[in-house]
Amino acid sequence: MQIKLYELRKKAGLKQEDLAKMLGISQNSYGHKERGDTDFKLSEMFKIANFFNRKIGDIFSDSTSRKVK
Repeated sequence: MQIKLYELRKKAGLKQEDLAKMLGISQNSYGHKERGDTDFKLSEMFKIANFFNRKIGDIFSDSTSRKVK
């Protein structure tokens, strides 16, 4: 799970659907990516980092990621 991304999204009061629309992907695809089932594309990471005004490494790193099954 992308723990930091999940926390940022919740703190901003956003739904998965909101970020999915911003990325141009389905909510289902976004959910899989946030849970760690599939990886975000680098371009998606840049969009998310810019949206939250953060560095990619602050959101997507080994220390903030955990795959949950």
